[in-house]
Amino acid sequence: MRDLFFLAFLGVFFLMGFKRPFLLVAVYAYIDIVSPQRLSYFLLNSIPISFIAFGAMVGAWLVMDDKKDCRFSARQGLMLVLLAWCGYTTMTADFPVEALTKWNWVWKAIIAGVFLPLVLRTRLRIEAMTVFMILCASTIIINGGLKTALSGGGYGVLNLMVDNNSGLYEGSIISCVAISLIPLILWLAKHGTIFPPDWKVKAFCYCLCFACLLMPIGTEARTGLICIVVLAGLMLIRSPRRFVYGPLMLFAALVSIPFLPTSFTQRMQTIENHQGDESASTRVAVWMWTLDYVKDHPGGGGFDNYLQNSFTYVARSVVTDSGGSRLETRIVTDKGRAYHSAYFELLGEQGYFGFAVWALIHLICFIRTESIRRFYRKRDGPQEAWISPFALALQQGHIIYMIGSLFVGIAYQPFIFMMLALQIGLDTYLTRKRKAAARQDLAAALVARQGVPA
Repeated sequence: MRDLFFLAFLGVFFLMGFKRPFLLVAVYAYIDIVSPQRLSYFLLNSIPISFIAFGAMVGAWLVMDDKKDCRFSARQGLMLVLLAWCGYTTMTADFPVEALTKWNWVWKAIIAGVFLPLVLRTRLRIEAMTVFMILCASTIIINGGLKTALSGGGYGVLNLMVDNNSGLYEGSIISCVAISLIPLILWLAKHGTIFPPDWKVKAFCYCLCFACLLMPIGTEARTGLICIVVLAGLMLIRSPRRFVYGPLMLFAALVSIPFLPTSFTQRMQTIENHQGDESASTRVAVWMWTLDYVKDHPGGGGFDNYLQNSFTYVARSVVTDSGGSRLETRIVTDKGRAYHSAYFELLGEQGYFGFAVWALIHLICFIRTESIRRFYRKRDGPQEAWISPFALALQQGHIIYMIGSLFVGIAYQPFIFMMLALQIGLDTYLTRKRKAAARQDLAAALVARQGVPA
């Protein structure tokens, strides 16, 4: 029954897309974020629905969509450079079979990041993409938030609809994504036009923000806690009443501690001492191995080249038995451990050049979004009041994601390329509007100089 429901739902969605081509972009976002094929027992697992949605999205744009306002930016060019470099490292990978498996979904995520800004050419489309990203992610977040509120969750215990612990269904990843979405959710609660921000929309947005905050608790992901701290800092920096809200937030955090699961507080304590936790200890060891690897292989080793790592590290933990508590030191040998960091993932797999291109894409997006925020921050007219807050929300979400990715290997996730596409689409849309306004002003000035009424 579940398979039939998903099949019918996607079928209707695709049919609607042939009348309104932009809806196929929404289909692609839904499939790549929610991954309904993982929720299916059989039917969708046997169909390459992600590739079909991608092909339909691009094909509908080529055949039916208006292209007169499309613009290609330097960041999209850099993404194509990154794509080409990833293709080269895949052909020369240390593990060709494993690298090809990862390449099969990475290339599509990067190409989508290049393509989406071409269709995000109006405010309605930019907002619609934002709404669909939030609603798609909320299908996982609301489920996890409810289970956390009712059962408390646990590390590796909270079931997010599927047993497959990958993609956004992995605890640390969904915690990072959930917190990065909060600024955009709050923006929709104030400036949205698709769902006008009445009391019902605001209530849903605030409840969804609360569910997002519950995700790090339910998954017991340390990355999520770091993202919450970063979010609080970013919001206080922009708040005119930071000296009032700061102490209140600190007080609320302290008051909530007794209500948190004991397993959550114990796991969060390992942030201070990484040697007391095997997961944290192996991450540091893998990062050191990566730095040594790229010294000898500056071009990188291709996707999943971490499979060849092998290292020994010192793990310290407190052991309590009949003789009391004592600090125990162990020498541990491990191999084939994943990077657990987007930065080291890019560095190890794509080398110095690939890492530089990837970092430059994110840096330019951050700089351009900050420029938009500053340029429009004093524009309070009905047509422009939404721009600066939206740029700020995108910037804050981007920063949270990038700091969270320090501890999670999410460099190629489709979600971040969608967020980058939103930033590029907003930039090209506003640039086009400014140029059009400048042409109108110039024409009016020329008419006025000739003494002819405009």
